[in-house]
Amino acid sequence: MITTSPSTPTTNPNADWLNLRGTWLTHLIMATLLRLLFGMIPGASRELAWTLTNLTYNLVTFLLLHWLVGTPFDLNQGEYGALTLWEQIDGGRQFTPTRKFLTAFPIVLFLVSTHYSRYDLVTFGINFGVLVIQLVAKLPAMHLVRIFGINRKQPID
Repeated sequence: MITTSPSTPTTNPNADWLNLRGTWLTHLIMATLLRLLFGMIPGASRELAWTLTNLTYNLVTFLLLHWLVGTPFDLNQGEYGALTLWEQIDGGRQFTPTRKFLTAFPIVLFLVSTHYSRYDLVTFGINFGVLVIQLVAKLPAMHLVRIFGINRKQPID
């Protein structure tokens, strides 16, 4: 266990990079590159390209932020080993600027993809369903919750 004074939080290199300059811009660049990539698919409509962009971004961020458990670095003596990246951000404090951005960006991407899909009912349903899954996982009530025990870290005997 790392001993620190009560005012000094332990550092977590697995999650601290999300607070660095340029990380928010990286999300915008990733979404833009995804949209350009899907727009280059022969025969793909604008609606399909935006829906695939929204689906891909939300799927990847859901897996990275809410599904994978543990850390690639063992610098904290396993202190964060049973937590997802979302639970590790800012030491688990809710409503920090990073968490607000990571919550707002999927909403903005949903609104943009819905607008460019001309509010088609099918693409709206797909985009909205993915957004709901993403936002439910980010709720403070879901902190440290494992639904049906999925992705729970098993203790090593």
